[in-house]
Amino acid sequence: VSTQSTGEMKFSKKLTAISLGQGQGPRAEAMMRSAMERGRWVFFQNCHLSPSWMPSLEQLVENIDPDKVHRDFRLWLTSMPTPKFPVAILQNGSKMTVEPPRGVKANLLRSYAQFNDDFLSSCTGRDAEFKGLLFSLFMFNAIICERRKFGSLGFNIPYDFTTGDCNICVSQLNMFLLEYAPQVPLKVLHYTAGDINYGGRVTDDWDRRCINTILHGFYNAEVLNEAHKFSESGVYYQLPHDAMFKDYIKYIKQLPLNDSPELFGLHENANMTYAQNETFAILDKFLLMQAKTGAGGGKSQEEVIEETSKQILAKVPQPIDIVDLMERHPVLYEESMNTVLQQEVILYNTLLSLIHRSLNDLLKALKGLVVMSDALERMSTSVFNNSVPDMWANKAYPSLKPLGSWVADLLQRLEFINGWNKSGIPSVFWISGFFFPQAFITGALQNYARQTSISIDTIG
Repeated sequence: VSTQSTGEMKFSKKLTAISLGQGQGPRAEAMMRSAMERGRWVFFQNCHLSPSWMPSLEQLVENIDPDKVHRDFRLWLTSMPTPKFPVAILQNGSKMTVEPPRGVKANLLRSYAQFNDDFLSSCTGRDAEFKGLLFSLFMFNAIICERRKFGSLGFNIPYDFTTGDCNICVSQLNMFLLEYAPQVPLKVLHYTAGDINYGGRVTDDWDRRCINTILHGFYNAEVLNEAHKFSESGVYYQLPHDAMFKDYIKYIKQLPLNDSPELFGLHENANMTYAQNETFAILDKFLLMQAKTGAGGGKSQEEVIEETSKQILAKVPQPIDIVDLMERHPVLYEESMNTVLQQEVILYNTLLSLIHRSLNDLLKALKGLVVMSDALERMSTSVFNNSVPDMWANKAYPSLKPLGSWVADLLQRLEFINGWNKSGIPSVFWISGFFFPQAFITGALQNYARQTSISIDTIG
């Protein structure tokens, strides 16, 4: 809720706000009921932090009677993206989204947009140090925010650093420069930013070490030198001490739109991970937007799912007879490969049973014979999108193949296992066809160790 809008409507004194969290639900409900009667505005912040109270909020909104509620009553909600937020409220309310800036250039522009020349000159007697360290801080903020796009190459865990983290660092920079004059308290600034303001959000030790290492490159005495380069290419550099606000904006606007990985201390190949993630995200959005019903004589989604499910059921065999297999290949001290085969068949049988059971349930659900559960609905969407359902992937071997290729690969694996079962131990093993290749390697080592009467630990 902007202060401008509340001021224009003279509601600045009638606005009550609360940040949701554990135990704040009853208090927020009381504030909302009071506001509906007295015509006040209520502002619930951080709804994503109170997922257990969201059903109660949805019920409160649904029970609002326009004829009984004061005409000046307004309800404002803020939340990070979360599946727990009530869909009904989103559908019935006015929505506004705030997207974080993308790229170092956009981050720097947003950081400077909230300041002016008066603020840059607010650190009396320390203007040069303040301007230099402020630009360096904004560069650090932009870099750690943009490292998330590189996935696990950026950080082990993605962190949602906010504008507030940067703003508190700016306030502390101004305050400490004045308090420690004429010295520059780099250790204090480094600790407050790296271990408290930004580091307070970091839960992984290696990520904290990474952030502090990056921060050391931006909070040091060298960044106060004019024309100090923040990157090897020299594109990002420190501006002169007498630079004004417009000079910073002019310099930032001429920066490249696409950031080079070398700015983040990464190899050029890091862009491959980022490009792949972006491509997969766009393709997922396309799949969500495609029509669910047939048009112009095409098949509907249900018809496609039913046809694909029947094709998979016809191709995928029933589980292997484990009793017959144990008779053919009993557990022997002299042959560890029999144990490996039994373990593989047990794992494949679990997957095959799940495939047949889930596909049969899905076909029944499409006909209305059983309830379409959430798991079956997600599975139907995956089958329609030619992707492996999550319930199968959780019980299967690691694979990145689409559903059609995945089924074909599964049939080849089963052919290898069945050939082993019926024809005996093969002379050549397809190691990629194993559910658990490590077990095969261990079995081979055990056979060799027992034949040569040496310890398996000495075989390297």
